[in-house]
Amino acid sequence: MKVFATLLERLAVLILLIGGLGLLMSMFLGVGDVIGTQMLKTPLPGARELTESTMVLIVFGALTYAQIQRSHIRVELLHTRMGPRTQAAMDVCADLAALLFFSLLLWQAINEAIVSVELNEATVGLIRFPLYPARIILAAGTALLILRLIIDLIEDADRIRTGAPLKAAHDSMPVVPLATTNGDGDKPPETNL
Repeated sequence: MKVFATLLERLAVLILLIGGLGLLMSMFLGVGDVIGTQMLKTPLPGARELTESTMVLIVFGALTYAQIQRSHIRVELLHTRMGPRTQAAMDVCADLAALLFFSLLLWQAINEAIVSVELNEATVGLIRFPLYPARIILAAGTALLILRLIIDLIEDADRIRTGAPLKAAHDSMPVVPLATTNGDGDKPPETNL
């Protein structure tokens, strides 16, 4: 299980990096399109269509990594006030709800990807971009997230049994103190910047 989780994490990081490159490309395309439209009175052909397709990679590429880090938004009004077992039970409920939602999304994403490939679906405009790669990326990103949710569900169910607190991926990072000592146990003098 640990090997599979590590492999999934590496794949999520790779997809996150590819999504970051897509974001960078979209940014340059957007700037080029604005400059072309406002200054040269000629928009960049295909900039909007390519940016739309890239957004799918950016968003669905990052979902799995955000789940690995447990960085998705949650309302912690009650969660932080409960004990570890209750927190784990709440996390199991969240995992199950997310699994249901993203399974339905995956089902429809696969259907849309199949239809898009069969029709060779493309954008309308001067440059026709195929839409099926974005549909396939949406389905693949959702499938990766579902795999991570299954791992989290198993871990959270085990936390109910053991009563262990949640250890998120970012908890294992070393903590760097804000002020260090000078060896005598005294804090160094503060400097005004």
